[in-house]
Amino acid sequence: MHVSTSGTIKLKVPEGSNAILVKNLYLSCDPYMRPRMDQPTPGSQSYVDSFKPGSPIVGYGVAKVLDSGHPDFKKGDLIWGMTGWEEYSLITKTQGLFKIHHTDVPLSYYTGLLGMAGTTAYIGFYEICSPKKGEHVFISAASGAVGQLVGQFAKLSGCHVVGSAGSKEKVNLLKNKFGFDDAFNYKEEPDLAAALKRCFPEGIDIYFDNVGGKMLDAVLLNMRAHGRIAECGMISQYNLEQPEGVHNLMSVVWKQIRIEGFLVFEYYHLYPKFLEFVLPHIKEGKITYVEDIAEGLESAPAALIGLFTGRNVGKQVVVVARE
Repeated sequence: MHVSTSGTIKLKVPEGSNAILVKNLYLSCDPYMRPRMDQPTPGSQSYVDSFKPGSPIVGYGVAKVLDSGHPDFKKGDLIWGMTGWEEYSLITKTQGLFKIHHTDVPLSYYTGLLGMAGTTAYIGFYEICSPKKGEHVFISAASGAVGQLVGQFAKLSGCHVVGSAGSKEKVNLLKNKFGFDDAFNYKEEPDLAAALKRCFPEGIDIYFDNVGGKMLDAVLLNMRAHGRIAECGMISQYNLEQPEGVHNLMSVVWKQIRIEGFLVFEYYHLYPKFLEFVLPHIKEGKITYVEDIAEGLESAPAALIGLFTGRNVGKQVVVVARE
């Protein structure tokens, strides 16, 4: 990509480079991007590098290849993976990119349902939690990009599913669109442990945690023996200067609970298996997905910040350009 003397920009990969040049179509807003805005302190290093001030933010997105110096990519290919928050990106690290072969679904799905969020839901629920039919499953931030899918996977597996969310609209979505057995608005519950006891009189077998903090503490009191907790994220903690402590950890001992954190990119070798599982369910109408669409690159910062106040309903996507 270089500027000629006439002032126009030539969209070409530099000679001899194995990079690819892409036009960005859709960008994904994800909670993990918030810790990337902090300077790491000893003992709190993130699993991804901090953003560099003065450089474009980098995140998951869907893009079209305009020029390629890489043998695995050609002009016209559609890809999803890490790209810049800009109209065009020169991607030099291509090893984390996935080619899009199934285009009979909305392309924006590759920022969520068929991308990182969907794979996260699949890995966290099936690989980490090993669900059994009839088990009782609780999901926090249940209407978000990952939670809405975990709930639907749990229903497909024959589980009893309850979710928490932060508004009446989202609670209705969980019960009426995503098929949850029950849901509650955590902002209206003065006692979270009591709310969970009401929803799970016999206790919780599986907790898919997206929020951490006080909800995790309340869940520990309501887990059943040999329960499993998948630690996917802790959005309630990302903007706090001092993280909240968890007080009910003795429940882990008494109830022999297994708590496991996971990073989705350690499991991307299972992405083909995930597609094989999810695509037929989408085509049969057994899985539905709600997106919150923000139009234009200029709307991206507000869309990202909105995640932390729960402004979004469903998966937050930014449209940079339509194909």
